[in-house]
Amino acid sequence: MSTDTPALLDFPFSARGDRLPPEIEELRAEPVRRVRTIAGDEAWLVSSYALCKQVLEDPRFSLKDTSAPGVPRQYALTIPPEVVNNMGNITGAGLRRAVLKAINPKTDNLTGWMREEAEILVDGLLRHGAPVDLRAGFTNPYAENLHCRILGIPQADAQRLASSLDIAFMNSACPVTGARLNWDRDMAYMVERLDDPATSGLMAELAALREDPQYAHLTDEMLATVGVTLFGAGVISTMGFLTMAIVSLLQNPDVWGQLREAPEKIPGAVDELLRVNLSIADGLPRLALEDVTLGGVEVRKGELMLVLVEAANTDPAVYADPHRVDIDRADAGTHLSFGGGPHYCPATALGKRHTEIALAVLLEKMPNLQLAVPMDQLVWRTRFMKRLPERLPVLW
Repeated sequence: MSTDTPALLDFPFSARGDRLPPEIEELRAEPVRRVRTIAGDEAWLVSSYALCKQVLEDPRFSLKDTSAPGVPRQYALTIPPEVVNNMGNITGAGLRRAVLKAINPKTDNLTGWMREEAEILVDGLLRHGAPVDLRAGFTNPYAENLHCRILGIPQADAQRLASSLDIAFMNSACPVTGARLNWDRDMAYMVERLDDPATSGLMAELAALREDPQYAHLTDEMLATVGVTLFGAGVISTMGFLTMAIVSLLQNPDVWGQLREAPEKIPGAVDELLRVNLSIADGLPRLALEDVTLGGVEVRKGELMLVLVEAANTDPAVYADPHRVDIDRADAGTHLSFGGGPHYCPATALGKRHTEIALAVLLEKMPNLQLAVPMDQLVWRTRFMKRLPERLPVLW
């Protein structure tokens, strides 16, 4: 590399979720920038909206191949390599229809169940009295119990499965021993559920496929993998977004007041809260399958691309006054928080409905919700795939 090449930036940036990392403004002038990852590998960080969208939609940039042996990595894998492209694996095994049906919020009165569950949890906090940790008492169990409901497994087992996630979603430079132990334990649990007559929901549907000759190629391990990954990715994503949406509203009490006065604006507000959401703590990875010119930069086959979602979502070339939370913003729904292209998150509708219902219940039952500590007292989790406060103390 020539001596006049800019110094490599260390990536990811700050784990704080209450403000944009300061490096983002620097990147506006250089939207394709060389960085060094936690794993010590070099990668291209892509930060403008147009180029981020191009990488996500261009088939020359692959998600599946980011798990191939010998390629540059963001961090050590904490799940088996074949699970990285999980929806691709599900599609290839012929399971996509069952999964998409299970995560549709209109399936089996899932929306009604979410409303009831949110009310139960918030009523419990009200009985406890302020202050409470809104993560431990609401956003965590709300997401965990939802995914137990979808999978058709006992809600009492939610914490058992959730205990694996602190390690499973770590960003580490080297392999984490506990990750494999957790994976094996959770896989054994899901295999047991396939044979449990009390199992319902998606796991029961998957178990029934074993009797269909059309699905003779499926193994118990393949079916169990769907359960483990759906629980893990689903819980972390829905809980992370909801938690950070609440953080944004606590930072913007005027917006909370707008929603309190006009709750019909909640669905539109959720897209704006997604746009400004900082829950994605690293770049969405893709591997270049061939040489590509991107924003005037020559990207070589085999190089790692990282899509910086929070930079794209606050690109002033796309969003007027991008740092202001405006729940009436007409173009908020163009955000990239659910990815894009062939790997656009299939649980988008579920994630949005999950948050809409949670906010509606909080606005009704805790209309004066506010932080119980100064914002700068929140402790942010480090080296994790999501930006999260360890605790979210609130009062009302």
